[in-house]
Formats: sequence, structure tokens, C-alpha cells
Amino acid sequence: MTELDAQFFRPLWRRILVSVFCLIWSSLEWSSGQSFWGMISLGLFGWCLWNFFYHYEEPEQDSHP
Repeated sequence: MTELDAQFFRPLWRRILVSVFCLIWSSLEWSSGQSFWGMISLGLFGWCLWNFFYHYEEPEQDSHP
């Protein structure tokens, strides 16, 4: 994740919102019988969990004014 991405996803609510969106998208795809897109969106949900919650590190603050 780039520094710009890390700054955008710094608030916890954005990380939760993106993760929940991917999970809902996956459930909609699976319920409509589109297993390919269901797997893609479920993979995105897994990626979100890994990067946004397990592996996430708060970006350091610049000490320069």
C-alpha cells in the first residue's frame, strides 16, 4: 500500500466500510448464482481483512511543520 493509500485508509470507519462493502457484494453475487464474481469479491474481502486489520500499521506523523 502506498503512503497516499495509507493516509486515505487511516480512519478505522473507512477500512470497516470498504471491508463490509466487499462482503455484501460477495453475498449478493453468490445469492444470484454468479460464483465467479462471488469468489473475486470474497477474495477482495480477505485482502481487506489482511491489509486493513491484521497487517495495518498506522502511518507515522510528520514532525515537520
